[in-house]
Amino acid sequence: MKGLDVLKGVRIVEQGTFITGPCCAMMLADLGADVIKVESPDGDPYRAYQGGNYSPHFQAYNRNKRSLALDMKAAGDRGVFDTLIREADVFIQNFRPGTADRLGAGAKRLQELNPKLVYCSISGFGGDGPYVDRPSYDSVAQALSGFLSVVVDPDRPRFLGPALADAITGIYASYGILGALFDRSRTGKGRLVEVSMLEAMAHFAVEPFAAYFALGTVPKSADRPRLAQAHILRTKDGGLIAIHLSSLEKFWTGLLAALNAPELGTDPRFSTRLARIDNYDDLGRELDRRFQTATVAEWVERLGKSDVPFAPINKVSDVVEDPQVKHLGLMVPVENPHAAKQSVRPAVQFDGQRATGVFPAPLINEHGEAIRAQLAASSHWPQR
Repeated sequence: MKGLDVLKGVRIVEQGTFITGPCCAMMLADLGADVIKVESPDGDPYRAYQGGNYSPHFQAYNRNKRSLALDMKAAGDRGVFDTLIREADVFIQNFRPGTADRLGAGAKRLQELNPKLVYCSISGFGGDGPYVDRPSYDSVAQALSGFLSVVVDPDRPRFLGPALADAITGIYASYGILGALFDRSRTGKGRLVEVSMLEAMAHFAVEPFAAYFALGTVPKSADRPRLAQAHILRTKDGGLIAIHLSSLEKFWTGLLAALNAPELGTDPRFSTRLARIDNYDDLGRELDRRFQTATVAEWVERLGKSDVPFAPINKVSDVVEDPQVKHLGLMVPVENPHAAKQSVRPAVQFDGQRATGVFPAPLINEHGEAIRAQLAASSHWPQR
């Protein structure tokens, strides 16, 4: 198995639960950082999300890490924690504001132990302010940030499936940590990195905010697909195809060729891009009617020959078998798996090198005995 190593030698203590903190640490572990996940003796609550102590949800965000269970109220375990912190480069937590201080893991105390420590605090709404005591989860952040308003059909409002706000906040946090590590390489000093789910999701929705500030109109969920000339169309066999015509006229003429429908090109409602935007719903109905005359496979062949930006809306099982996904080696083996034997590799490559495998998410305290033994012997960061 070959992993990425651009962060080899970076030592991280993660005291995260559920998604935001664990996702942040996993992003860095995927790049080669050595992450020790500090859990309570009961473990990260996400372990038991669907029963047992090793849910697929937990596995998703905790690969490439080691697990150490500590009781932060016990003096001996607090000492183990402090020893790790003294040699760590990064500490990550996503507790509600005030909790880390009560556990003895606040930024002030830890950076006194280790002035070079990059301390990352992830919260729902920030470290202070009128919402500081509110609990926050993925759905709350999506709603408050305005993100949901530009992706949800107001006539049939439904949440999106994946925990986008949680994962995106974790990714923003890892980006902040990388910036702080680079800054430390110049100054020799650690930084306090703070990110909230509200801030991350508002920034993620930067385009609709830019439209609001520039045009003075409140963006709606239909705006982006209308302007991008994107449609989701049902096929003869009940499948779904997504097309995205963008602003280039060649994609529209390519679609007309694939449909063998020159009459749409001469229809005044669709003869120009602006007309197609103004008559977006009418065009959708015309395309729906035509797409229902052939199967997904037939449309894949016809659209591919006509250079139209398109894709079938794949199920997860379809993605695993997709030829391009296989070509990219996107699904990789899990080394010595405890459960699932495959995972999605890190998305980035360096000089053409990509990860060819990952280590499984750890069992509770899986590495605890070895970590404690090494710390007792040398007080230095325990080697993997």
